Amino acid sequence: MNRKTMVLTAAAGLLTPALTACGSTSGGAAGTGAIIVGTTDRFEAADYAPAPLDPAYAYDAGSWNILRQTVQTLMHTPRGGGQPVPEAASDCRFTDTGNESYRCTLRPGLTFADGDPLTAQDVKFSIDRVRAIKDENGPSSLLSTIDTVEAKNADTVVFHLKTPDATFPHKLSTPAAGIVSAKKYDAKKLRAGFSVDGSGPYTMKAEVKDNQLVRAVFSKNPHYKGDLKLQNDKAELRAFEDSDTMGKALERGTIHMVSRTLSPAQITELSAKPPKGIKLFPMPGLEIRYIGFNTDAPTVKDKAVRQALAAAVDRNAVIAKVYGKSAQPLYSLVPTTVTGHVNSFFNKYGEANTAKAAELLKNAGIKTPVKLTLNYTNDHYGDGTAAEFEALKTQLNSTQLFDITVQGADWADFRPAQKKGDYAAYGLGWFPDYPDADNFLAPFLEQDNFLGTPYANTAVRTRLIPESRRAVDRGVAVPAITEMQDIVADDVPVLPLWQGKQYVAARDGITGVEWSVNAISDLQLWELGRGVSG
Repeated sequence: MNRKTMVLTAAAGLLTPALTACGSTSGGAAGTGAIIVGTTDRFEAADYAPAPLDPAYAYDAGSWNILRQTVQTLMHTPRGGGQPVPEAASDCRFTDTGNESYRCTLRPGLTFADGDPLTAQDVKFSIDRVRAIKDENGPSSLLSTIDTVEAKNADTVVFHLKTPDATFPHKLSTPAAGIVSAKKYDAKKLRAGFSVDGSGPYTMKAEVKDNQLVRAVFSKNPHYKGDLKLQNDKAELRAFEDSDTMGKALERGTIHMVSRTLSPAQITELSAKPPKGIKLFPMPGLEIRYIGFNTDAPTVKDKAVRQALAAAVDRNAVIAKVYGKSAQPLYSLVPTTVTGHVNSFFNKYGEANTAKAAELLKNAGIKTPVKLTLNYTNDHYGDGTAAEFEALKTQLNSTQLFDITVQGADWADFRPAQKKGDYAAYGLGWFPDYPDADNFLAPFLEQDNFLGTPYANTAVRTRLIPESRRAVDRGVAVPAITEMQDIVADDVPVLPLWQGKQYVAARDGITGVEWSVNAISDLQLWELGRGVSG
């Protein structure tokens, strides 16, 4: 999510001139035909990303938003949020008191979009395939607690877990557990390119230019049987070069709605003075941004340096300068609205506490100013990233405790370099796979974590993560979740900066907009319809 353990896709895309006028509606009204949604996500097939829409590879917000329309999962997050409910399944539940055996019964008459039957064997094939391929950029870590998958009969599948995992239903609701057919997907090899075959609410036709998907057209799947109620027969996701171009298309009526990502300036303008016929919709969001550290790098190996950065940083100043209404300060890896959140960093360091930062460095015998480069990606998180890191540099250097430089790189270079440990400090973002504190802690702290960090805390890995996963009642897990947050604040392997707020904008006459994006940034095109919008 990510979002994911591959974070999100680049917030830059491609809109060819030939597409600019496509799908325009008379006078900017809702019109007929496909409901068109704009995005600034990039969908690229390249050497470093050969299979962007294969469930065994895809692990970013943009690709998952395509898979959620086309590939069915056993469970899904219900309309208003909360615990997952059955989707391709008719019933799923733990069958033991230890939360180590999970049984799902499929809906009767399930088929793939081509009409072939979908059975428990297909579920087993799909899950085993992701685990067997185990792509280093893929989502297999979400399925790491599985020991074996058993197809009991045509409509019953049982997951035998290695350890108790009360979050497992959430994991079955992610595209990592998307159901595909052995006829269409190789058990041991990724499926390159942009074609997708599943049993979800839509089929998808991709328009590709220069190895980038520029338009995805979704048509109602006549064979779909699941929990989702479609409000339209056709929808379209169209990629744009930047937020400004996308916003102008919305004003012209070329598109009906924009999802990811409006710029802070656009949000401010649309809040104060929206164009006629356009409405801005604020929505809950769980995106977070943070600085990660290679704790073996000489410049940040001493945790006093990382602690001093945590004390000195002024989140409010950076947000006010760059993001405005679209972000709020974050003092933990766990966002404020998620069960178990505590403000561990604020409790330990306060906000912009230069005196405390100086004391930490002095007590550790570290000479100042500390020279450090903050690395970030130019093309992955939207227009504000460069400005954010310039603001961080200016603010931290003003303390005279640090000599900060910043360096941007394209995602294709940035991510491999970060994973190899080339950067001492780097900026990343996270969209959750599911709305549980586990998904904001374990991916950063467990063994083989997605950051590739050398940081390891024995108490977290061997006691606290397993303890937190035993509790079906997530309130019971709060003490373990709190302790992990406090450990992160003390050791600072990552430094949380801010939590994002989501906004979408849509033209009058499009209904269901308020349900079209949920708190974990899942795009739900099936909610969009035509009528009198509120």
